Amino acid sequence: MMGAPNEVRVAPDVMIRLVRAMFARAGCSETEAACIAERLTGANLRGHDSHGVIRVPRYLEWAESGRQKIGQTVEIVMENDVMAILDGNYGFGQTIGEQTVDIGLKKVKQHGLALTALRNSGHLGRIGDWAERAAEAGVASLHMVNVRGSLLVAPFGARERRMGTSPFCIGIPVEGQDPVVHDFATSTVAEGKALVALRGGKALPEGALIDADGALTSDPWPLYGDVPEGKAPMPYEGPGALTAFGGHKGSGLNFMMEMMAGALTGSGCAGGPDEPERRRFCNGMLSIYIDTEKFDGQDSMAEEIKSYIAFVKSARTADGHSEVLVPGENERRVMAERQAAGLPLAAAAWSDILGSARNLGFTEAELNALTAA
Repeated sequence: MMGAPNEVRVAPDVMIRLVRAMFARAGCSETEAACIAERLTGANLRGHDSHGVIRVPRYLEWAESGRQKIGQTVEIVMENDVMAILDGNYGFGQTIGEQTVDIGLKKVKQHGLALTALRNSGHLGRIGDWAERAAEAGVASLHMVNVRGSLLVAPFGARERRMGTSPFCIGIPVEGQDPVVHDFATSTVAEGKALVALRGGKALPEGALIDADGALTSDPWPLYGDVPEGKAPMPYEGPGALTAFGGHKGSGLNFMMEMMAGALTGSGCAGGPDEPERRRFCNGMLSIYIDTEKFDGQDSMAEEIKSYIAFVKSARTADGHSEVLVPGENERRVMAERQAAGLPLAAAAWSDILGSARNLGFTEAELNALTAA
């Protein structure tokens, strides 16, 4: 199970088995526990460690405190033939997101175009999951997400937190091939990548954060501050902030995610002026679905996409690069490698997960059985 120094390699099926058992012990149904375990592990499999199993201790703390609720179903606030406004009731995003997308897919298959506006969801995890689920049904989709109550990112020109990481994702199905999916936070790095770095994982790029004095840094400490022993690191305790990617352009895109996923959905933006307490955490997500079959009677779309992928990849490489990649290509390669070699986790992150299991009452014998290859 050991990998490089200070690294643990865990087989994906072992991780799914352990995390599923932990969330079942915490009170989730077997179906919900399996969904959470498979989606968190799936994020690690694709190289999105920031949205993977490193979040297990935090999710469990949130469930215990009531910040995120077990066993919830989306509530339809309003709907018509092509759109639905939905309330996630603070349920786990891995199940709430799936329910939301399935409602959108049912509508888009009937009418060719659909929209869902989700409010008050628990953490939705890797947003690429939802674009991939749509693509499996032959549906192109766009997903705009904000995080109410998550003040993590400094706007361009500022050193104080006013925004969340506000991800954006777009997915395009390709007949006979894997879909093209582009999923990214509008901060320089996702908060989870800072958490991975804090717990001994991959280092952050310079300028990913800004400290209280206005200096750019790669050190994740300004986001978390000092973490008490036995507690999951929380990104609201430090004096600094994440930065937006691409300067004013990324900052502006982040702002528009707040407008579309926060204000328009009714979920609410990251924060407001002169509020005595931070707003209750939740995700809002505005999703647009397009049935590509309505546009592609002669398979012209698929052929054009395949042709353009080949055209892009034929470009001469720049210094330091061996090839040109298109969105989703690196994730598939990482998945193949990690399915064979296991999920790489910082030893501290693995220890945090096992510590959370012990807090749920798992004995050492139970843990040994759950983690046996």
